[in-house]
Amino acid sequence: MPLFSIIIRHWIALDPCLRSLAQQTHGPRLEVIVVDDGSSEAAPEVIRQWVRYLPLTIVRQSHAGISAARNHGIQISRGSVLLFVDADCRLQTNCLAALGSTITDSPQHNCFQLHLVGDYRGAVGRAEELRLRSFSRTHAPGRRSHSILEHGRNRRCCWPILCKAATFPCLFANATVQHAIPLSWMECLLKDIRSAYLEGRTYDIIASKGMEIRVSHRERLRVLLSMWKIAGQHSIGRSAWFVLVARQTLHRLVSFGYECLRVRP
Repeated sequence: MPLFSIIIRHWIALDPCLRSLAQQTHGPRLEVIVVDDGSSEAAPEVIRQWVRYLPLTIVRQSHAGISAARNHGIQISRGSVLLFVDADCRLQTNCLAALGSTITDSPQHNCFQLHLVGDYRGAVGRAEELRLRSFSRTHAPGRRSHSILEHGRNRRCCWPILCKAATFPCLFANATVQHAIPLSWMECLLKDIRSAYLEGRTYDIIASKGMEIRVSHRERLRVLLSMWKIAGQHSIGRSAWFVLVARQTLHRLVSFGYECLRVRP
């Protein structure tokens, strides 16, 4: 039985992620489950060939979103630890070994946050590194324990992607994942427009439940100032700050436009 069940949504741009899993050193037993969430074609040979090197399972479903895809992966998984990874993430070679040791030594915690870093090779990657550093500094991780109950089993889970501050799991810096964005500057802007539109729809659903989640202008200013200070480091540079601010400004403009143009009941 594997210790880790690594659940990934989509096979697009997945090859480097699978390569990083195959190159893990002294890592515990694992299984990899790729959930194809509504692609029009089956996974290409470059992805399917990884079954020679990894215990890989590829399943397909009609498009239902990331939550449904992850739940599908959970249902067929066998490991005692669930690790949710995005296709554009790269695990450092000792990541699973460090994570397995950490989990063994931390029986009081059920949910873990991996250390996420950006890719320095381009302006988009440095901007992502700046965002991640700023988020981790302005939202100190808590020590809340979480669990996932599935089919009567209490299973521990790990998240590479940063969570909201109110639900921060236990953060460990010795298990590192690189978030490498395989998009050009223009592709990132188009993605930001789509994300802002979907975010507006999400806020509508949340509001219909009698709840509200908003970030204050003071909080946004505090984050911007924190990012400016971090961008002074030579490894990142001020240009990353301008790239990130441009993307976030576009995101806010689209969100504002959605608020103005949506049809209220």
